[in-house]
Amino acid sequence: MNTKGFGQTEDGRKAALFILENKNGMQAHVSDYGATLVSLLVPDRNKKLRDIVLGYDDVLMYEKGMKTMGAVVGRYANRTGGASFRFDGKEYVLTANNGANSLHGGRDFYSKRLWTLKNKSDAGVGDGESLTLELDSPDMDQGFPGSIHIELSYTLNDDNELAIDYNVRSTDGQDAPVNLTNHSYFNLSGHDSGSVLGHKVCIHADCFTEIDEQSIPTGILPDVTGTPMDFRKEKPVGKDISADWPQLRMAGGYDHNYVLSDKQGELKEAAFMYSEESGIKMRVCTDLPGLQFYTANYLKDERGKDGAVYGPQSAACFETQFWPDSLNKEVFQTGVVKAGSTFSSRTIYAFETI
Repeated sequence: MNTKGFGQTEDGRKAALFILENKNGMQAHVSDYGATLVSLLVPDRNKKLRDIVLGYDDVLMYEKGMKTMGAVVGRYANRTGGASFRFDGKEYVLTANNGANSLHGGRDFYSKRLWTLKNKSDAGVGDGESLTLELDSPDMDQGFPGSIHIELSYTLNDDNELAIDYNVRSTDGQDAPVNLTNHSYFNLSGHDSGSVLGHKVCIHADCFTEIDEQSIPTGILPDVTGTPMDFRKEKPVGKDISADWPQLRMAGGYDHNYVLSDKQGELKEAAFMYSEESGIKMRVCTDLPGLQFYTANYLKDERGKDGAVYGPQSAACFETQFWPDSLNKEVFQTGVVKAGSTFSSRTIYAFETI
């Protein structure tokens, strides 16, 4: 596995970039800053490599950027209503950074921290490669109770599958809320190719979590049948995105959690996306109960890597997760690592050409 420098933060800390590669030439470039997936080079139908995730050129751009591109976010991903919650009988207050609500933990995202290298495989090209980064999060970090140790692994195998494994251990005898996800922005025609409205998407979900005007779940789980939210049969992202429908108007497009299950369970395919232009198809597999489908509605003139400028709908995110605001909804399963135990989860992004 090759390693190279990725620049310095404003306070002079050096960041690294690790390059995983398989026998097909596919590469995943991961930084220890934010445990971030910086680039993902995937062969298209002509076996030409395309970088299919949005990102920045160096660590300083990631430090200044606020779009969490490719990063691991937490301690509790997605939105927490009112930037507060009750847990084990106590009230906890977070930072409101999304109107009156907390988004992805509220302050000092894990995406803004340097993680520590635990180990990396030396298998070499042909056997797939793996990288494990770790981070300690103390009790009351970001306002959340419980001290935890996180180990995050990226594994690229020779079947063109990039697996992300989350392993979280309680370290202080307390239960701790945990909901980590990867926030990569995917464009299967290439990160600098413009809109994904023509990409075809399928999401294996009969329901979604309805949102209010602040994008907080109401607790209602509407059936997708007969609505623009129905992706059970593949369709272009742009087919219904401009429909005059309240849920889409409030979010400016798709920015909704799809209900895969009501509990964490077995690893299975949750969704896929396909670019006819490149021939690249991406399957998303997870053992978590939710998938946030986000069409980059809030990107605007965002300057990225290689001189690219990213705008609305220039990518789509598939964030595997526990449902949004689950800390405040008794009927939603909450992500928790129990005292003295370990929580584990896996997400796989698998690629093929058609």
